[in-house]
Amino acid sequence: MKLIGHPSAGYLALLRRNGNFRNLWFGEVVSNFGDWFNLIASATLIGSLGRSGLELGGLFVVRMVAPFLVSPVAGVAADRYNRRHLMIAADMLRALVVCGFLLVRSPADIWLLYTLSALQAALSGFFTPARNALFPDIVDERELGPANALSASTFAVMLAVGAAAGGFAAGLLGVYETFLVDAASYGVSALLIASVKTTHQRSAARVSLGYFYQQYADGLAYLRRHTEIAFLVMHKGLNAFFITGGLNVLTATIAARAFPLGEGGGLSMGVLYAVTGLGTGFGPLLARRVTGDDERRMRQGLVASYLISALGLAIAAPLHSFTMVAIGLCIRAMGGGLNFVYSTQLLMTRVPGAYRGRVFGTEYAIRTLLNALGTLGISLCLDRWFEAGGMLVVTAILALVPGLAWWWWLRKYPL
Repeated sequence: MKLIGHPSAGYLALLRRNGNFRNLWFGEVVSNFGDWFNLIASATLIGSLGRSGLELGGLFVVRMVAPFLVSPVAGVAADRYNRRHLMIAADMLRALVVCGFLLVRSPADIWLLYTLSALQAALSGFFTPARNALFPDIVDERELGPANALSASTFAVMLAVGAAAGGFAAGLLGVYETFLVDAASYGVSALLIASVKTTHQRSAARVSLGYFYQQYADGLAYLRRHTEIAFLVMHKGLNAFFITGGLNVLTATIAARAFPLGEGGGLSMGVLYAVTGLGTGFGPLLARRVTGDDERRMRQGLVASYLISALGLAIAAPLHSFTMVAIGLCIRAMGGGLNFVYSTQLLMTRVPGAYRGRVFGTEYAIRTLLNALGTLGISLCLDRWFEAGGMLVVTAILALVPGLAWWWWLRKYPL
């Protein structure tokens, strides 16, 4: 279905009018803010325990792989059970898990930190598909576009603000106090989500593990029958594999080696993450002025997202100055934001409610797996073949691959 022009609800009007979305959105703000507190605190804790970069890399891998492992069950759960209840349970359990980080006191406890990080990430693997599947249940068709864009922008802005605040809090309050802030954020999020009202109730009957995998296989069969939906499911994963997965490593490398501001390049890395968050957040808000909720334009916007990302990487690649690198990464982030928002909205509007949880669960699994593989690939390339600037050039070229594939698809199957 096409929605032509710009009749969609405004962002402030949406928050004022739709109380369900407002409560869900405020919960996202608080929870995302706490998530970045946790990531900074976990990384800081590993450093304070005297562990090496290998252990720090292990933390990121654990956080990426755990959601992938639970995705078959998480997607089916989001389709079978009450999505709001799943989100509340995930928040409360994450609050409990985060409190466990207070027990990590010596290098010998590194296994506990990994275990808790895996549990926290796995619970996020239940929360995110349920949240994405719930969206169309609490907003009408006219509100879906702005609600999706606002949600994506919130995540990005929290990247810019939350990471910086997390570092400041870890230094000022202490690492363990920062974990308590994160636990409290999950509690607040659960309370806000509890106030969301939805009429879509699902069965709470007990089922076997075999049932979950049977239903997950049915979801995969749905994707095989609907090729464009399957391609849309791949977009975030392709963006992660070719661009953003390794970009985290590149950003840290550039900050520490090319433009080291502050101890270990910490200040320059914070600035680069901040401009990345701003680009990711505001890019989709600006682009929606052009595309509105028109499906044809959003499909074309996915091609543009890869081109914009490649342009930003090309601007940053020469490493002429810190300012040009920041501008390039901000432009790249705008392209990534378009990719995230348009692929999500097209899935929300096209996938039936009965399959939505499994589709978003599969999308989340693909994204986390390809993100980990992309991080590993660029790490190996940096170690063996390329400097950071050269790797940015390679990444800019690779960013065009999924864009050209999607452009070919649109030429073959126009609306």
